Amino acid sequence: MSHDNASTGTRLHRETLAVRQAVERSQYGENSEALYLSTGFVQPSAEASARRFAGDEDGYTYGRSGNPTVTSFEQRLAAMEGAEACMATASGMAAVMLMCFSLLKAGDHVVISQSMFGSTLKLIGSEFGRFGVETSVVPQTELAAWQEAMRPSTRLLFAETPTNPLGEVCDIRALAEIAHRAGALLAVDNCFATPALQRPIELGADIVMHSGTKYLDGQGRVMAGALCATEAMVREKFLPVQKNSGMVLSPFNAWVVLKGLETLDLRMKAQSAQTLKLAQWLESHHAVSRVYYPGLPSHPQHELAMRQMGGIGGAVVSFDVRADNAEQARQRAFHVLDQLKVLSLCTNLGDTKTLCTHSASTSHGKLSEAQRQAAGIGQGLIRVAVGLEHLDDICMDLDRGLSSL
Repeated sequence: MSHDNASTGTRLHRETLAVRQAVERSQYGENSEALYLSTGFVQPSAEASARRFAGDEDGYTYGRSGNPTVTSFEQRLAAMEGAEACMATASGMAAVMLMCFSLLKAGDHVVISQSMFGSTLKLIGSEFGRFGVETSVVPQTELAAWQEAMRPSTRLLFAETPTNPLGEVCDIRALAEIAHRAGALLAVDNCFATPALQRPIELGADIVMHSGTKYLDGQGRVMAGALCATEAMVREKFLPVQKNSGMVLSPFNAWVVLKGLETLDLRMKAQSAQTLKLAQWLESHHAVSRVYYPGLPSHPQHELAMRQMGGIGGAVVSFDVRADNAEQARQRAFHVLDQLKVLSLCTNLGDTKTLCTHSASTSHGKLSEAQRQAAGIGQGLIRVAVGLEHLDDICMDLDRGLSSL
């Protein structure tokens, strides 16, 4: 993907934009983007201040409305996603909240995948349900189910691809067609793939949502979120709600993630290559009953994933430990995790350190057992977000628990 650059008059590639796109340098000519830690901005005149607060003139006024460092992050991520604009938020879930508050009202209907992140299911299905928003939850990979769930009141389809933690992949282009035929919007959570591997807007999506806490940062340091969309949607829908709700990204966090974007492409490719090898090793392990990774030919949506994600499966693999029942599966999964000496037992992902977690009791712990079963989250499932350690050390640490079951 290339993008127009005003200063050069040329179209720059995504890899270049990842290290160059930002607001203009200050008068000091800094090479690394400046960090503007300020909650307020001095106005040139009372008249200019009035115009800026009214939205009639560009310019920074108050931290809840904008900040130059945050703008740099927004510009860079939008360019990498191929979007017109971006709105940064305090976290990934804040981005989901902002999107729903901005686009939905009582009586509106949303269709979401049953395989989405647990907090997303809870927020849209339960919390927004209290305010009259109706939700249909459908199987991630069944296009017919998405189509059958559509109503005259459907305003939004929301999918996560690949999903957490099973790596289920949906057909973005097909879902966009279903949404647009009904006059609805398609939003895609691109957290697992990132724009380094997948760009949903190029496939027809209207909104791309991110948890910048994960791969965009890349080292597990700060929380951040974002929504990428058209300039009109960001300015007319997201910005007014953001100004009044205060779900803003701090300048420091924005700066950290901005710098993380510079190495995103390299990290995603290196970590994904490790993950494929780990997935192949897990498939051959006697204590593992099933491996979930889009990069494996055994994955049900392998071919679709390869088309949408540039031939790369991503950096997260999950697996089921072999067990006779749910109680034993939970005990065995806990045993594997408790034997870790090198890898981190940690619920985040996207770090340069390999992170392992038990999804049924963490990311999907808020769901009922029926909801977890519907999503395919068993008690023996372990998710591994692969980092940059040597592959032999990763395998050795996991094998310590697996081989002692």
